[in-house]
Amino acid sequence: MGKVAVVTGASKGIGASIAEYLGAEGASVVVNYASSKSGADAVVKRITEKGGKAVAVQGDVSKPKDITRLFAETKSLYGKLDILVNNAGIYEFAPLESITPEHFHKQFDLNVLGLLLTTKEAVKLIGPEGGSIINISSIVGQMPLAGAPVYSATKAAVDAITVSLSKELGPKKIRVNSLNPGMVETEGVHAAGFAEGELRKHVESQTPLGGRIGQPQDIASAAVFFAAGDSGWATGQTLVLAGGMTQ
Repeated sequence: MGKVAVVTGASKGIGASIAEYLGAEGASVVVNYASSKSGADAVVKRITEKGGKAVAVQGDVSKPKDITRLFAETKSLYGKLDILVNNAGIYEFAPLESITPEHFHKQFDLNVLGLLLTTKEAVKLIGPEGGSIINISSIVGQMPLAGAPVYSATKAAVDAITVSLSKELGPKKIRVNSLNPGMVETEGVHAAGFAEGELRKHVESQTPLGGRIGQPQDIASAAVFFAAGDSGWATGQTLVLAGGMTQ
């Protein structure tokens, strides 16, 4: 591949898997993390042990100064950027009666504003040959969850941003697409208590393909497709990766 990629929130879960897949394809990967240096270093180690190129760079992409520093370091290291994966995000479920301004802003500041400001800085490093921006959204953008109106709204916003920016950035040869996973077995899902129990059973019962929840590599392989030239005519697309689940 020979390209430079920044993957935000790449110390674990989907982001880590995407970083490793891109590294295996020959990309030089900036493994961004907010707080888990050990996790990011482990991802870098797994990439480099297989002959790939990667470096860990700290930065909380809900903070504009951190975003600026992340891309300044990327420019210093590699001089350019070809691929941005906007993976960093947070989810907190809360029914209407429990919603507070803090709950709202915590998710929108990272999932939506952080994504926009990260993309703004990334575009400055993408050359005239163009590049690929991949937003990690969620199935809840199209199929909102009861008890999670704010989180669902952030992901619907990401889908709208994807289409809008695909039109704005198309003349610069920058493609913008989003991946919308269903439930994926990650550290975060385990920590939230969703990896077992009724929600997982419900999702599995509604998933035609294999009757299982997703794995990080299911998302990573699709990210590689959108990052590579093989998808050069695809932009403004939202790909649901949920094993056929439709409700």
